[in-house]
Amino acid sequence: MSAAQRIAQWHARARRSRAAYLACVCGVWLLPLAAWVARSYGAGPASAAAALGAAAVGWRAWRGARALDRQWLRRRLDALRADMDDSADLLFADDAALVGLQRLQRARLQRRIETAPASDLRLPWNWRSLAVGASLALALAAAAAWWPQPRPQAPGPALSPAPPVAAAPGQPRLVAQALRIEPPAYTGLPARDEPALEGRAAEGARLRWRLRFQPQPAQAALVFHDGERLPLRREGEDWSAQRTLAKSTLYRIDASGAPPAQARRLYRLDVVPDRPPQLRVLQPERGLTLLAPGQKAWPLAFEASDDYGVAATARLRITLVQGSGEQISFRERSVDLRGSGNARAKRFVHRLDLATLGYALGDDLIVQLSVSDNRAPQAQTALSPSLILRWPADAGSEATGIEGMVKTVLPAYFRSQRQIIIDAETLIAQKRKFDGESFEKKSDAIGVDQRLLRLRYGQFLGEEAEGEPKLPTSDSEDDHDHGRDGDGHAGHEPSAPAAAHDDHDHGAAAAKPAFGEEGAVLEEFGHTHDHAEAATLLDPQTRKLLKSALDQMWQSELHLRQGQPQRALPFAYKALGFIKQVQQASRIYLARVGPELPPIDESRRLSGDRAGLARREDALTPATAADPLPARLWRELDAPASQPVDYAALERWLGANNERVADPLAFAAALSALRDRPDCGECRARLRGLLWPLLQRPAAAVRARAAGDARDRRYLDGLPQEAR
Repeated sequence: MSAAQRIAQWHARARRSRAAYLACVCGVWLLPLAAWVARSYGAGPASAAAALGAAAVGWRAWRGARALDRQWLRRRLDALRADMDDSADLLFADDAALVGLQRLQRARLQRRIETAPASDLRLPWNWRSLAVGASLALALAAAAAWWPQPRPQAPGPALSPAPPVAAAPGQPRLVAQALRIEPPAYTGLPARDEPALEGRAAEGARLRWRLRFQPQPAQAALVFHDGERLPLRREGEDWSAQRTLAKSTLYRIDASGAPPAQARRLYRLDVVPDRPPQLRVLQPERGLTLLAPGQKAWPLAFEASDDYGVAATARLRITLVQGSGEQISFRERSVDLRGSGNARAKRFVHRLDLATLGYALGDDLIVQLSVSDNRAPQAQTALSPSLILRWPADAGSEATGIEGMVKTVLPAYFRSQRQIIIDAETLIAQKRKFDGESFEKKSDAIGVDQRLLRLRYGQFLGEEAEGEPKLPTSDSEDDHDHGRDGDGHAGHEPSAPAAAHDDHDHGAAAAKPAFGEEGAVLEEFGHTHDHAEAATLLDPQTRKLLKSALDQMWQSELHLRQGQPQRALPFAYKALGFIKQVQQASRIYLARVGPELPPIDESRRLSGDRAGLARREDALTPATAADPLPARLWRELDAPASQPVDYAALERWLGANNERVADPLAFAAALSALRDRPDCGECRARLRGLLWPLLQRPAAAVRARAAGDARDRRYLDGLPQEAR
């Protein structure tokens, strides 16, 4: 490589190094520049500023590299290489301008450059200044990102004149007022200004008050009916405040030195609650659908609506139930559905492929749709009814004739205890998701299921049903079909009801008893079964096992109803163990027996002889109201104005029975008016009128039995004579 080529290579390397150094020194300031512009003007102007800054940095680097020209190169070679003999300018001189000695010196310098090691002509980087500049740039960028930005103040509502109030000179009067209501962003409702200081607003709306007094008070505040006090802040000639409205309320304006009429005036704010979404099943038309022959798919269609907006997607939960008895298995999966329609009403459609799901003979397919609204910060969710697609069992497997009288001991009847255990374990696992009251309600609901199951088993031992629905062993015709139990699982009717129906002849061939025949009324309008007979159908060992299961169910129910599912689980598991032992009993037989009714004494009919009959007249006792406080306050308000009224007791009662009152704010307003003016008869009458619907209705009067007319009395008096 010639001397000129080597010098050119060293020169280019030095220029590149200089350009890179200047780009680093100037480029670190692009980050804080973009951050501050974005903070002040937004992302668009920040991008433009960054692009302009990058162009300026590139221009500065190019200018810095161009500054290393030929003059700098000659000086740099003379400074770094002593063998140049301060004659580096001869390397760049024109040949025609050189004389003999100069030509000889240039040739000597060229040989030295060609044979000597390469020279590094690059200028050194100042790493210290570069680090200081980068640190300052990063600090400015961090300040732009994390420094709290002042929140822009929304323009206050336009003032409107306030109603005139009589006031003495020097008392602050409200002369102008305005209220701005800003609904939550998810509702999509625009902000509006109310000329009056009351109105209706969406739940969670932001309220902004703007008031003007003349003359100015020393201080002012908004006082709500629940005792909360919201101070007003003075801004120039106006007083302002803001608050989020969570529930309906009453409030008044408390300004120091204001006239009493102004301080007593109440303003009402009503909250419009956000309703949960509404779900409607379009297809199928019924909750229980039987699989049609040749059906390969199950079409589903739902319609969801909400007052402010439905979420774009919904979740469809699919449960496949397989097996029978205690060998039931569940397979669950979820599918996300995208709805079609506008923001407030959407339609969700899905088609289930039965073969893909593994749907087979005797299975149940249960689906339920869950949809949410756009409420913020926490959305509300609605669940559709559970829809069931049932594959009917093979009719040929059902027992007929005498085979229906001899069956195994209720294999499908004793099978709900496992589901109660599953529900209790699920509730314990999800305890953190519920507050105390919701957790206790769900535990109580499981306890109710345990109670119903205990009563069903207890009836089979001859116990009372305690007013609960009848056993599946009821003799009503609606129970004659072989279906599913209350859990929705597949299975046949238990053997006890089957045999009971076989013992009867309810067919069309049965002759209707004639009017007047003995026992006709009992045979036509009632059954002659004894529901406790089933208790005699089990052998002593099976009865003992079933009784032990009932005892464990009782303990499980006790703890579930008290909100302690973790303490109920051991008893529920023991009950399940006893039930499984009952399932292993061999066979039972239902005997064909008739009723055992007490004989009727025909000799006493129409005799009037009441000897030996106990008197069933109950002594009348005065009725006592369950909640006597409203009645007592209602009577106190009817008294003269001089008699005091227990306002504190009424306020405590309203706080404890808020759900019983149709309009609690009306009560609060009437109570406040009466407290301000105890001698106001109209205020007392208004409060009494509000209390009247809450009073307990008096018990119905007991009427004496009518003695009858003269003909009736003669007939009754003649009965003893005819008996003699």
